[in-house]
Amino acid sequence: MPSGQDHKNFLDALDEPALVLAGRKLRSANAAALRLLGPNIVGRDVRLAIRHPQVLEVVLAGKSADLAVVGIGGAERPWTVQVRPIEGESACLVRFVDRSESMAAERMRVDFVANASHELRTPLATISGYAETLAEPDVPAELRQKFAATISGEAARMLQIIEDLMSLSRIEANRFIAPNETCDLATIARRAAEQIAPLAERKACDVQLELDTGAVTMVAADQAQLLQAADNLLSNAIRYGGSPVVLSVGVEHGRPYLRVKDEGAGIPAVHVPRLTERFYRVDEARSRGAGGTGLGLAIVKHIVERHRGTLDIRSRSREGTTVTISLPPA
Repeated sequence: MPSGQDHKNFLDALDEPALVLAGRKLRSANAAALRLLGPNIVGRDVRLAIRHPQVLEVVLAGKSADLAVVGIGGAERPWTVQVRPIEGESACLVRFVDRSESMAAERMRVDFVANASHELRTPLATISGYAETLAEPDVPAELRQKFAATISGEAARMLQIIEDLMSLSRIEANRFIAPNETCDLATIARRAAEQIAPLAERKACDVQLELDTGAVTMVAADQAQLLQAADNLLSNAIRYGGSPVVLSVGVEHGRPYLRVKDEGAGIPAVHVPRLTERFYRVDEARSRGAGGTGLGLAIVKHIVERHRGTLDIRSRSREGTTVTISLPPA
């Protein structure tokens, strides 16, 4: 029969909490189990270590079983408790598999589907209602033109949401594939400033380009994705910030960066950590009115992660917002 030390060596190789029980006695436990259940549980009755009635029932039965429970190590912490008899011994192995990450991922998926459905249903309801009105025989020409313009605008908004969702999906699909092109962030910045010029003109916003010509700002990148990230940051700054908007490129701490700074009203600190969540909006009515989909910064975040870079967002009320993308040098 293997010794308690043999069991201990085996258990210590496991990342999740694990125990070996013989009858009601807790024969061995790894470090993770000691942190979860208490430091002085080895050699004692298992009922002093595990206080969860459902888990105790399964563990004391000593038969192969899998039980999903919450409440061990935290009121809402979810676990799968796996009990397996040890062949050739009157003992069993008990493992506690933490399901927190998988549950969080599932909640994110459910929330994402709900949010996407809501975002698409809102313009679709408007289109449907206006189209029904237009189908009536005696609609005045002026009203018909107004409704048609609204339908066109809402359809364009739906198309933009779908395009952003597809873009996000493509970026996530390639997140483990490192970019293999080489490009200059200064070139990306110039092209982004050219692309955003029509929007800046409509919003009467002055976009200023500041390039450190003495810095080497070459990075390994997917040029199209970096251009998309820069465009999204500039669009946000122009729509929600204040003139001027400054787009700068340089090197800090040995890493090339691309930075967008505006002079707008800023964002309350409570909102900053959630800005990269899909469909998260600080001011929902203002965002929709400005043509935002709520996906721009989520796309930027995933692009930066694919490029093994960092995204830094700093903002204070009435002091503007600064967003910096920092990337490893090529």
